[in-house]
Formats: sequence, C-alpha cells, structure tokens
Amino acid sequence: MHTIEKIGGTSMNDYASVRDNIVFKPSRFKHYYNRVFVVSAYGGVTDKLLEFKKSGKAGVFKLFASSMEDDSWLDAITALNADLHQINAQLFGDTEALVEADQFINDRIIDARQCLLDLQSLCHHGHFALDAHLATVREMLASLGEAHSAWNTAKLLQRDGVNACFIDLTGWRATEHMSLDERIQKAFASIDLATSLPIVTGYAHSENGLMSSFNRGYSEMTFSRLAVLTDATEAIIHKEFHLSSADPRLVGEAKAVPIGRTNYDVADQLANLGMEAIHPKAAKGLRQSNIPLRIKNTFEPEHTGTLITGDYVSDAPRVEIVAGTKGVYALEIFDQDMAGLFHIFDPKIVTIIKRYKAHIVSKDINANSVTHYLTTNLKTVKRIRAELEETFPEAEVDQKKVAIVSVIGSDLKINGLLAQTALAISSAGISILAVHQCMRQVDVQFVIQEEDYANAVKALHQSLVEIHDHGRAICLAS
Repeated sequence: MHTIEKIGGTSMNDYASVRDNIVFKPSRFKHYYNRVFVVSAYGGVTDKLLEFKKSGKAGVFKLFASSMEDDSWLDAITALNADLHQINAQLFGDTEALVEADQFINDRIIDARQCLLDLQSLCHHGHFALDAHLATVREMLASLGEAHSAWNTAKLLQRDGVNACFIDLTGWRATEHMSLDERIQKAFASIDLATSLPIVTGYAHSENGLMSSFNRGYSEMTFSRLAVLTDATEAIIHKEFHLSSADPRLVGEAKAVPIGRTNYDVADQLANLGMEAIHPKAAKGLRQSNIPLRIKNTFEPEHTGTLITGDYVSDAPRVEIVAGTKGVYALEIFDQDMAGLFHIFDPKIVTIIKRYKAHIVSKDINANSVTHYLTTNLKTVKRIRAELEETFPEAEVDQKKVAIVSVIGSDLKINGLLAQTALAISSAGISILAVHQCMRQVDVQFVIQEEDYANAVKALHQSLVEIHDHGRAICLAS
C-alpha cells in the first residue's frame, strides 16, 4: 500500500515547505514511508538547460544547436553551473554537505560539457551532421536538472532524519540501453518501501528517448510508469496551486473555487489548452490501471486537493472549470478545389504542421476551407504557411493571432448551455470568432480576439460558476 508522488519545480524551490508540508505532514505522525517521490528540476533550471518555455529564449541546448558558428553555449553552461552552486549554497549553507553537493553537480556538468565539445569537434567533419545527435543532446542536458534536485533532496532529508535514498534513472555513464519500464524495475528491485523513502529523478533515460514523445512532460511519464509498475494505490502531484474553477489571478482568489473531484476527460481538455494537470499519455496509463490521481497544493497541506478518476461524473450537469489559452494562431487555408476532397487536403496540411511540431488545439472545416488553431511561435507559423503556399499554390492562406476560452466539465449535457455561454461573452462586449462543441459534451470552446481573453474568462466564470446569494455554486440542470 504505497503512493507515487511528484513534486513540481516551483514547489522544489522551497525545500522547507516540501519537507514540512509533504514529507513531515503533521497528519502522518512520522510515518514517512511507503511513498516514492519523483522530483522535477528546481524552477527555472530546465529553461536554462534547454530553452525558456514561455519566451523561447535560448538555453544551453538551443545555443548548442546553432553552435557551429560560435561557442555561446559554453558561457551559458558556465553560468548555469554557477546558478546551481548558488542553489546548493542556499540549501546546505557552509557545511561539508555543500562540498559534496557541489562536487556531484560539478562532475555532471564537466562530463556534459566535454561530451558537447567532442561532438562539436566531430561535427566539423563533413561525414557527421549535428542534427542527427540533437535529440540525444537534449535528453542529456535535461537530465542534469532532475539529477541535481533529486540528489540534493535525498541528502537534505537524510540530514533531517529520514531514510531517504537517491534513485538515479538518468542512465548517466550507463553501459547498456534499456526501456523505461526495465530501468524502473531494475532500480526498484531491491528497494524496501516500508523502511526507505526513494527520491527519484523526474528524467529517466530509455532506449527510445522520452523527450521525443513527451518533450518537457517527461517527468510525468516517469511518474505515471512508476505508479503503474509498482501498483500504487494513488498517484499524487504536488503543485504550487490548486486545480481551480478558473485562474485566481484573473477572477480573483476569493472567487476561484478549488475542484474537489473530476475525471481524466477533463484533465485531457486542460492539457489540450496547455494547462496540464498531467500529460495525456501519462494519464492514460493511470486511467487504464484504475489508479486515481490527486492534485494537491504544496502550501496548503491539509487540503485534500482534486481527486481525478476515470469514472467520475458530476451528480448534476454543470461547468467545473473555465480555462483557455492566449497566443494561438488561426491558420486558414481556403481552396475551391477542397470541396468533396477534404480527406485528401487535410492529411497533407496536418503532416506539414506536425513536421514543425506545432500543437493543434482545435480546427474548423467547411466545404472549401479549414482552419487549424495552433500553439507555437510566429517564426514557426511563418514556416508552416510558406510550405502550405508551396504545396497548395491555388489556395489562399491566412493567419490571425487569437485566444481560446473554454468551459469544461465531466458532464455538460445542459439545455441552453451554448446560448448562456454565448450570451455571457457577448454581454461583456466581446465578439465571438468561432465556436466548437463536440457530442462528448465535456467542453465548449470559443475563439475570440486575444485582447478579450481575460474579460471572457471573467464573464463566463461569473455566469456559470461563481457563488450567488444562497451560498452555493450555480448548478445548471438539463
């Protein structure tokens, strides 16, 4: 009877809260064990290792990927090493443990730096292409962040009286390649969960590579497979916020309501909008194994959080969450010849979009046009558009930056919901550019001007979720 628990990067930045609110949670009465913790890198470290998730600013990896002309990545990895040492100093103070911590990360950074120098030198020869090795480089660099945080956390918990052990799944200096499942099973073959507390790297090396499939969501896949392979009773993710009815920063902390229960369908809709409770492919394993997932706020340890299961449906149809995303590009292709031949046109369009690794949030179709709503950067959109114009020379291709706002629930079979949501948005003076609602009845999406996003979230939340005079959330009955 054990749980698999994951700690997010922002929470990892506050070791005292992780220790006191998660590991030493008062209700546990020193029963620290029968738990496994999968840890993310400290907040901001993976951005510096790879690229900044929100801005796209280059980290070590992105600089190295264009390094044939300069060595700016060397300065970046040196600066990163100094930042990691600063984190160590804050955690360990002036102690012998600080020397150990610095030595551990120094060894990893020196190894990684030498590997990159050797690869750079090799690729100056015409027979070797840097692009062929970039996926491996990305994985190697990503692993540094989780190795650093996991080693530190295990050492700090040992100092604080817990029999913690560092479980390194990164494959560093490993002599053989193996699958993710094999690596996990090998690492845990001799672990007694009743007497030890494993602190596991969120990154795990596998022969097929996690990042090619999950990119920055790799730690959630490690977490999910650990839960499935060890037959956990519950999977728990500790974040710095509650899974709430809307972003408290938009609607106000007093108005946003933590969600007590929901299902994996809802979690998938949030992930599609880029607001991941958990990566959909990681959720799939938990769902198939009937393992419940709980999302908890690190800084409110006594709150039960949000329980996500496969079979939950709200006791009456209702909106649970208002969410969305800005910075979406609507890419429209109009071609008179598309009528009756959509099955030929669209696969070609999707192939081009996927080649540039843009995420499709949604799409509209009619007789002779299709619009894909993409979350990516402008540079990528321009590249996709140029290839589409070359592939379909008779077509008209256009793009527009928009936002998508969505109402989501485990059961939205509500008479008049579409009318009420549209009325709430229009009453706020907002024009609706497109509407999407599918027969599964778990979400309704509205495409709006990007500058209207915040007001649309507020208007929908006020109309569908907020507390009224009787002190209860609106629950629309069909």
